[in-house]
Amino acid sequence: MEHFCTLDDKGRISVPARIRSSMKENKLVLTKGDAKGLWLFFPEEWERFSETLMSIPVSLKKSQAIRYRFIVPKVDVEIDKAGRIAVPQSLREFAGLTRDCKILEAHKHLELWDSDRYDAFLSESEENLQEVLEEMGPTTLFV
Repeated sequence: MEHFCTLDDKGRISVPARIRSSMKENKLVLTKGDAKGLWLFFPEEWERFSETLMSIPVSLKKSQAIRYRFIVPKVDVEIDKAGRIAVPQSLREFAGLTRDCKILEAHKHLELWDSDRYDAFLSESEENLQEVLEEMGPTTLFV
């Protein structure tokens, strides 16, 4: 599900009520994503994700790349009484966040994108999506 939201002048963004209502605590973990957006995790899911990520048997060079992309920039954020989180400047710059943003409900995490950047990403990836769907065949999704 996509949620439209606005980044305010202080770098805060409102977490949709639908998401907040399903949370055990008023905390999220925020980090760089794999594309051009940010990832948000519930704390318990972050623990699983980071442990899995760091246990993948890869070379030291690849392990460092993973650590410096996802683990090092991680920030614990607390949802304030108005339902907002503060997004640090460095992460806002990485994701190119402007006023109009989207929070996406992914499988086990959330993603925060600049609206224009997300729309451009979808357009760019459309060809890849069509190739994958063709490889899967028409019945694979609905078995």
